[in-house]
Amino acid sequence: MINWKGICVFAIILLAGCGNDRDTSEEPRLSGESLSRFATLASDCITVEYPNKLSQVLWDERSLRPPRELHPAFYGCFDWHSAVHGHWMLVKLLKDYPDLPGREEISAGVFTSLDPENIAGEVAYFETASKSWERTYGWAWLLQLATELNTWDDPPGKKLASDLAPLTRVIRDRYIEFLPRQEYPVRTGVHPNTAFGLSFAYDYSVAVDDTELRDAVVDAAYRYYAEDKGCPLSWEPSGEDFLSPCFEEAALMARAMPADDFPGWLQAFLPELSALESLVPANVSDRSDPKIVHLDGLNLSRAWNLFVIANHVNDEETAQRLRAKAEEHLAASLPHVTSEHYEGSHWLGSFAVYALTRPRED
Repeated sequence: MINWKGICVFAIILLAGCGNDRDTSEEPRLSGESLSRFATLASDCITVEYPNKLSQVLWDERSLRPPRELHPAFYGCFDWHSAVHGHWMLVKLLKDYPDLPGREEISAGVFTSLDPENIAGEVAYFETASKSWERTYGWAWLLQLATELNTWDDPPGKKLASDLAPLTRVIRDRYIEFLPRQEYPVRTGVHPNTAFGLSFAYDYSVAVDDTELRDAVVDAAYRYYAEDKGCPLSWEPSGEDFLSPCFEEAALMARAMPADDFPGWLQAFLPELSALESLVPANVSDRSDPKIVHLDGLNLSRAWNLFVIANHVNDEETAQRLRAKAEEHLAASLPHVTSEHYEGSHWLGSFAVYALTRPRED
Protein backbone atom coordinates (compact mmCIF):
# COMPACT_ATOMS: atom_id res chain seq x y z
CA MET A 1 0.00 0.00 0.00
CA ILE A 2 1.14 3.55 -0.75
CA ASN A 3 1.33 6.25 1.89
CA TRP A 4 0.26 9.51 0.28
CA LYS A 5 1.59 11.67 3.08
CA GLY A 6 4.89 9.99 2.34
CA ILE A 7 4.47 10.75 -1.33
CA CYS A 8 3.88 14.37 -0.49
CA VAL A 9 7.18 14.35 1.41
CA PHE A 10 8.74 13.47 -1.92
CA ALA A 11 8.06 17.00 -3.14
CA ILE A 12 9.99 18.41 -0.21
CA ILE A 13 12.83 15.98 -0.79
CA LEU A 14 12.98 17.19 -4.37
CA LEU A 15 12.96 20.78 -3.19
CA ALA A 16 16.42 20.24 -1.77
CA GLY A 17 17.59 20.09 -5.37
CA CYS A 18 15.91 23.32 -6.39
CA GLY A 19 18.38 25.89 -5.09
CA ASN A 20 19.85 28.70 -7.12
CA ASP A 21 23.00 26.72 -7.86
CA ARG A 22 21.06 23.91 -9.51
CA ASP A 23 21.41 23.35 -13.26
CA THR A 24 17.86 24.25 -14.28
CA SER A 25 18.20 22.44 -17.59
CA GLU A 26 18.08 19.13 -15.76
CA GLU A 27 15.14 17.48 -14.05
CA PRO A 28 15.48 17.36 -10.27
CA ARG A 29 16.77 14.01 -9.05
CA LEU A 30 16.63 12.27 -5.71
CA SER A 31 19.73 11.30 -3.79
CA GLY A 32 20.12 7.71 -2.64
CA GLU A 33 19.39 8.58 1.00
CA SER A 34 16.31 10.68 0.32
CA LEU A 35 15.07 8.20 -2.27
CA SER A 36 15.29 5.46 0.34
CA ARG A 37 13.43 7.61 2.83
CA PHE A 38 10.68 8.30 0.32
CA ALA A 39 10.34 4.65 -0.70
CA THR A 40 10.01 3.66 2.96
CA LEU A 41 7.22 6.18 3.45
CA ALA A 42 5.34 5.03 0.33
CA SER A 43 3.12 2.36 1.85
CA ASP A 44 -0.56 3.23 1.52
CA CYS A 45 -3.38 5.34 0.02
CA ILE A 46 -4.41 3.96 -3.34
CA THR A 47 -6.32 1.38 -1.32
CA VAL A 48 -7.62 3.85 1.29
CA GLU A 49 -11.33 3.90 0.50
CA TYR A 50 -12.55 6.45 3.05
CA PRO A 51 -13.03 9.36 3.35
CA ASN A 52 -14.39 9.47 -0.17
CA LYS A 53 -16.16 12.16 -2.17
CA LEU A 54 -18.31 10.45 -4.77
CA SER A 55 -19.66 12.63 -7.56
CA GLN A 56 -22.45 10.70 -9.19
CA VAL A 57 -26.07 10.84 -10.24
CA LEU A 58 -28.24 8.40 -8.31
CA TRP A 59 -30.56 6.67 -10.74
CA ASP A 60 -32.04 4.33 -8.15
CA GLU A 61 -31.11 2.56 -4.91
CA ARG A 62 -28.70 0.30 -6.79
CA SER A 63 -26.55 3.35 -7.51
CA LEU A 64 -25.62 3.50 -3.82
CA ARG A 65 -22.59 1.26 -3.64
CA PRO A 66 -19.20 1.49 -1.92
CA PRO A 67 -16.43 3.33 -3.80
CA ARG A 68 -14.40 0.16 -4.44
CA GLU A 69 -17.39 -1.38 -6.24
CA LEU A 70 -18.10 1.71 -8.30
CA HIS A 71 -14.43 2.34 -9.13
CA PRO A 72 -12.40 -0.85 -8.72
CA ALA A 73 -9.20 0.76 -10.06
CA PHE A 74 -9.46 4.32 -8.74
CA TYR A 75 -11.41 4.27 -5.48
CA GLY A 76 -8.79 5.66 -3.07
CA CYS A 77 -7.45 9.10 -2.28
CA PHE A 78 -10.77 10.84 -1.60
CA ASP A 79 -12.01 11.14 -5.20
CA TRP A 80 -11.61 9.53 -8.61
CA HIS A 81 -9.39 12.12 -10.26
CA SER A 82 -7.04 12.29 -7.27
CA ALA A 83 -6.67 8.52 -7.39
CA VAL A 84 -5.89 8.74 -11.10
CA HIS A 85 -3.19 11.38 -10.78
CA GLY A 86 -1.86 9.60 -7.71
CA HIS A 87 -1.32 6.55 -9.92
CA TRP A 88 0.33 8.80 -12.49
CA MET A 89 2.80 9.93 -9.82
CA LEU A 90 3.65 6.35 -8.85
CA VAL A 91 4.23 5.44 -12.48
CA LYS A 92 6.42 8.53 -12.90
CA LEU A 93 8.59 7.43 -9.98
CA LEU A 94 8.84 3.83 -11.19
CA LYS A 95 9.70 5.03 -14.68
CA ASP A 96 12.27 7.71 -13.81
CA TYR A 97 13.98 6.05 -10.83
CA PRO A 98 15.00 2.48 -11.70
CA ASP A 99 16.75 2.13 -8.33
CA LEU A 100 13.64 3.20 -6.38
CA PRO A 101 13.73 1.31 -3.06
CA GLY A 102 10.63 -0.76 -2.55
CA ARG A 103 9.79 -0.58 -6.25
CA GLU A 104 8.53 -4.16 -6.28
CA GLU A 105 5.88 -3.33 -3.67
CA ILE A 106 4.98 -0.07 -5.41
CA SER A 107 4.83 -1.78 -8.79
CA ALA A 108 2.64 -4.56 -7.40
CA GLY A 109 0.20 -1.96 -6.08
CA VAL A 110 -0.05 -0.26 -9.47
CA PHE A 111 -0.48 -3.57 -11.29
CA THR A 112 -3.21 -4.54 -8.85
CA SER A 113 -5.08 -1.28 -9.44
CA LEU A 114 -4.78 -1.43 -13.21
CA ASP A 115 -5.67 -5.10 -13.47
CA PRO A 116 -7.74 -5.63 -16.65
CA GLU A 117 -10.80 -6.69 -14.62
CA ASN A 118 -10.63 -3.46 -12.60
CA ILE A 119 -10.25 -1.37 -15.75
CA ALA A 120 -13.27 -3.15 -17.22
CA GLY A 121 -15.19 -2.03 -14.14
CA GLU A 122 -14.14 1.57 -14.74
CA VAL A 123 -15.22 1.33 -18.37
CA ALA A 124 -18.59 -0.04 -17.26
CA TYR A 125 -19.05 2.94 -14.94
CA PHE A 126 -18.45 5.37 -17.78
CA GLU A 127 -21.10 3.61 -19.85
CA THR A 128 -23.80 4.56 -17.35
CA ALA A 129 -22.41 7.78 -15.87
CA SER A 130 -23.42 11.27 -16.87
CA LYS A 131 -21.72 12.49 -20.05
CA SER A 132 -20.14 15.27 -18.02
CA TRP A 133 -18.68 13.03 -15.32
CA GLU A 134 -15.05 14.04 -14.65
CA ARG A 135 -15.10 16.23 -17.77
CA THR A 136 -12.40 17.22 -18.50
CA TYR A 137 -10.19 17.28 -15.40
CA GLY A 138 -10.37 13.58 -14.64
CA TRP A 139 -10.25 12.78 -18.34
CA ALA A 140 -7.06 14.82 -18.66
CA TRP A 141 -5.27 13.06 -15.80
CA LEU A 142 -6.29 9.66 -17.17
CA LEU A 143 -4.66 10.56 -20.48
CA GLN A 144 -1.62 11.88 -18.60
CA LEU A 145 -1.32 8.48 -16.91
CA ALA A 146 -1.65 6.84 -20.32
CA THR A 147 1.01 9.20 -21.71
CA GLU A 148 3.46 8.18 -18.98
CA LEU A 149 2.81 4.49 -19.59
CA ASN A 150 2.98 4.69 -23.38
CA THR A 151 6.34 6.47 -23.21
CA TRP A 152 7.81 3.99 -20.71
CA ASP A 153 9.99 1.81 -22.93
CA ASP A 154 10.10 -1.10 -20.51
CA PRO A 155 8.02 -4.29 -20.17
CA PRO A 156 6.08 -3.07 -17.09
CA GLY A 157 5.11 0.13 -18.86
CA LYS A 158 4.01 -1.69 -21.99
CA LYS A 159 1.92 -4.14 -19.96
CA LEU A 160 0.28 -1.41 -17.88
CA ALA A 161 -0.40 0.71 -20.97
CA SER A 162 -2.10 -2.30 -22.54
CA ASP A 163 -4.13 -2.97 -19.40
CA LEU A 164 -5.27 0.65 -19.21
CA ALA A 165 -5.99 0.88 -22.95
CA PRO A 166 -9.76 0.14 -22.84
CA LEU A 167 -10.34 3.05 -20.46
CA THR A 168 -7.89 5.24 -22.37
CA ARG A 169 -9.93 4.65 -25.54
CA VAL A 170 -13.14 5.65 -23.75
CA ILE A 171 -11.62 8.96 -22.64
CA ARG A 172 -9.95 9.62 -25.96
CA ASP A 173 -13.21 9.02 -27.84
CA ARG A 174 -15.13 11.24 -25.42
CA TYR A 175 -12.82 14.14 -26.22
CA ILE A 176 -13.34 13.71 -29.94
CA GLU A 177 -17.12 13.46 -29.52
CA PHE A 178 -17.40 16.35 -27.07
CA LEU A 179 -15.10 19.06 -28.40
CA PRO A 180 -17.08 19.88 -31.57
CA ARG A 181 -20.22 20.28 -29.40
CA GLN A 182 -18.64 22.62 -26.84
CA GLU A 183 -19.03 26.04 -28.41
CA TYR A 184 -17.48 28.02 -25.55
CA PRO A 185 -14.52 27.21 -23.33
CA VAL A 186 -14.78 26.98 -19.56
CA ARG A 187 -12.41 29.58 -18.13
CA THR A 188 -12.65 28.74 -14.44
CA GLY A 189 -9.66 28.19 -12.18
CA VAL A 190 -10.83 24.77 -10.99
CA HIS A 191 -11.62 21.33 -12.41
CA PRO A 192 -13.63 22.11 -15.58
CA ASN A 193 -11.00 24.48 -17.06
CA THR A 194 -11.01 23.68 -20.76
CA ALA A 195 -7.43 24.73 -21.51
CA PHE A 196 -6.02 22.41 -18.85
CA GLY A 197 -8.01 19.49 -20.20
CA LEU A 198 -6.89 20.20 -23.75
CA SER A 199 -3.20 20.49 -22.80
CA PHE A 200 -2.97 16.99 -21.36
CA ALA A 201 -5.04 15.59 -24.22
CA TYR A 202 -2.63 17.23 -26.66
CA ASP A 203 0.37 15.75 -24.88
CA TYR A 204 -1.18 12.29 -25.10
CA SER A 205 -1.98 12.70 -28.79
CA VAL A 206 1.65 13.60 -29.51
CA ALA A 207 3.03 10.78 -27.38
CA VAL A 208 1.02 8.10 -29.21
CA ASP A 209 0.86 9.88 -32.60
CA ASP A 210 -2.93 10.11 -32.55
CA THR A 211 -3.47 12.62 -35.34
CA GLU A 212 -7.27 12.57 -35.07
CA LEU A 213 -7.19 13.56 -31.40
CA ARG A 214 -4.40 16.09 -31.96
CA ASP A 215 -6.35 17.74 -34.78
CA ALA A 216 -9.48 17.87 -32.62
CA VAL A 217 -7.56 19.51 -29.77
CA VAL A 218 -5.79 22.03 -31.99
CA ASP A 219 -9.01 22.91 -33.78
CA ALA A 220 -10.76 23.48 -30.45
CA ALA A 221 -7.85 25.53 -29.10
CA TYR A 222 -7.95 27.85 -32.11
CA ARG A 223 -11.75 28.18 -31.99
CA TYR A 224 -11.70 29.06 -28.31
CA TYR A 225 -8.57 31.10 -27.90
CA ALA A 226 -6.86 32.29 -31.11
CA GLU A 227 -8.48 35.73 -31.01
CA ASP A 228 -8.10 36.29 -27.25
CA LYS A 229 -6.32 39.44 -26.14
CA GLY A 230 -5.50 41.11 -22.84
CA CYS A 231 -6.13 38.31 -20.37
CA PRO A 232 -6.71 40.04 -17.00
CA LEU A 233 -3.89 38.42 -15.06
CA SER A 234 -4.32 41.03 -12.33
CA TRP A 235 -7.75 39.54 -11.59
CA GLU A 236 -6.15 36.29 -10.49
CA PRO A 237 -6.36 34.40 -8.31
CA SER A 238 -9.93 33.78 -7.30
CA GLY A 239 -10.36 32.47 -3.80
CA GLU A 240 -10.35 28.75 -4.58
CA ASP A 241 -8.31 28.45 -7.78
CA PHE A 242 -5.78 25.70 -8.30
CA LEU A 243 -5.40 26.57 -11.99
CA SER A 244 -4.64 29.94 -13.58
CA PRO A 245 -7.09 30.66 -16.42
CA CYS A 246 -4.56 32.95 -18.13
CA PHE A 247 -1.55 30.68 -17.82
CA GLU A 248 -3.45 27.49 -18.67
CA GLU A 249 -4.59 29.08 -21.91
CA ALA A 250 -1.12 30.39 -22.74
CA ALA A 251 0.50 27.01 -22.05
CA LEU A 252 -2.06 25.29 -24.29
CA MET A 253 -1.43 27.69 -27.16
CA ALA A 254 2.32 27.22 -26.72
CA ARG A 255 1.67 23.58 -27.55
CA ALA A 256 -0.90 24.09 -30.30
CA MET A 257 0.50 27.04 -32.27
CA PRO A 258 3.44 27.01 -34.67
CA ALA A 259 6.63 28.23 -33.03
CA ASP A 260 6.73 31.38 -35.15
CA ASP A 261 3.14 32.37 -34.33
CA PHE A 262 3.09 31.87 -30.57
CA PRO A 263 5.26 34.81 -29.39
CA GLY A 264 3.08 37.37 -31.20
CA TRP A 265 -0.11 35.79 -29.88
CA LEU A 266 1.34 35.73 -26.36
CA GLN A 267 2.27 39.41 -26.48
CA ALA A 268 -1.30 40.33 -27.36
CA PHE A 269 -2.80 37.89 -24.88
CA LEU A 270 -0.56 38.57 -21.90
CA PRO A 271 1.08 41.98 -22.34
CA GLU A 272 1.68 41.98 -18.55
CA LEU A 273 4.45 39.40 -19.05
CA SER A 274 6.76 42.27 -19.89
CA ALA A 275 6.47 43.42 -16.25
CA LEU A 276 6.32 40.41 -13.97
CA GLU A 277 7.15 42.14 -10.70
CA SER A 278 3.48 42.15 -9.68
CA LEU A 279 3.11 38.39 -10.21
CA VAL A 280 3.52 36.92 -6.75
CA PRO A 281 2.61 33.50 -5.37
CA ALA A 282 -0.83 33.19 -3.83
CA ASN A 283 -1.04 33.38 -0.05
CA VAL A 284 -2.69 30.35 1.55
CA SER A 285 -4.29 31.50 4.79
CA ASP A 286 -5.79 28.21 6.00
CA ARG A 287 -4.52 24.85 4.80
CA SER A 288 -7.21 23.00 6.74
CA ASP A 289 -9.85 24.56 4.48
CA PRO A 290 -10.46 22.31 1.43
CA LYS A 291 -11.05 25.27 -0.89
CA ILE A 292 -8.45 27.74 0.37
CA VAL A 293 -5.73 25.06 0.15
CA HIS A 294 -6.41 24.98 -3.59
CA LEU A 295 -4.14 28.02 -3.76
CA ASP A 296 -1.11 25.82 -3.04
CA GLY A 297 -2.07 23.93 -6.16
CA LEU A 298 -2.34 27.22 -8.02
CA ASN A 299 1.24 28.09 -7.16
CA LEU A 300 2.41 24.69 -8.39
CA SER A 301 0.37 24.74 -11.62
CA ARG A 302 1.45 28.30 -12.33
CA ALA A 303 5.03 27.09 -11.99
CA TRP A 304 4.70 24.28 -14.51
CA ASN A 305 2.91 26.54 -17.00
CA LEU A 306 5.53 29.25 -16.64
CA PHE A 307 8.17 26.66 -17.55
CA VAL A 308 6.15 25.64 -20.62
CA ILE A 309 5.65 29.23 -21.73
CA ALA A 310 9.31 30.09 -21.13
CA ASN A 311 10.32 27.30 -23.49
CA HIS A 312 8.26 28.86 -26.30
CA VAL A 313 9.15 32.56 -26.17
CA ASN A 314 11.77 33.94 -28.53
CA ASP A 315 13.46 36.27 -26.04
CA GLU A 316 15.91 34.64 -23.63
CA GLU A 317 15.70 37.44 -21.08
CA THR A 318 11.92 37.02 -20.87
CA ALA A 319 12.35 33.26 -20.68
CA GLN A 320 14.71 33.55 -17.74
CA ARG A 321 12.33 35.89 -15.91
CA LEU A 322 9.50 33.43 -16.43
CA ARG A 323 11.62 30.56 -15.09
CA ALA A 324 12.60 32.64 -12.08
CA LYS A 325 8.94 33.31 -11.35
CA ALA A 326 8.22 29.60 -11.72
CA GLU A 327 10.88 28.80 -9.12
CA GLU A 328 9.43 31.47 -6.82
CA HIS A 329 5.99 29.84 -7.02
CA LEU A 330 7.47 26.40 -6.37
CA ALA A 331 9.30 27.65 -3.29
CA ALA A 332 6.13 29.22 -1.92
CA SER A 333 4.13 25.99 -1.75
CA LEU A 334 6.50 23.01 -1.81
CA PRO A 335 7.28 23.25 1.92
CA HIS A 336 3.56 22.93 2.66
CA VAL A 337 2.77 19.90 0.52
CA THR A 338 3.33 17.68 3.56
CA SER A 339 0.67 19.51 5.54
CA GLU A 340 -0.99 17.36 8.15
CA HIS A 341 -4.31 18.39 6.64
CA TYR A 342 -5.75 15.74 4.33
CA GLU A 343 -7.62 18.47 2.44
CA GLY A 344 -4.40 19.20 0.55
CA SER A 345 -2.15 16.23 1.14
CA HIS A 346 -4.31 13.78 -0.84
CA TRP A 347 -3.61 15.60 -4.13
CA LEU A 348 -0.86 18.21 -3.85
CA GLY A 349 1.97 15.67 -4.10
CA SER A 350 1.01 14.94 -7.70
CA PHE A 351 0.98 18.65 -8.54
CA ALA A 352 4.41 19.03 -6.95
CA VAL A 353 5.93 16.11 -8.84
CA TYR A 354 4.45 17.28 -12.14
CA ALA A 355 5.75 20.82 -11.62
CA LEU A 356 9.21 19.63 -10.58
CA THR A 357 9.61 17.37 -13.58
CA ARG A 358 8.80 19.91 -16.30
CA PRO A 359 11.73 20.73 -18.60
CA ARG A 360 13.49 23.88 -17.42
CA GLU A 361 14.83 24.62 -20.89
CA ASP A 362 13.60 23.78 -24.36
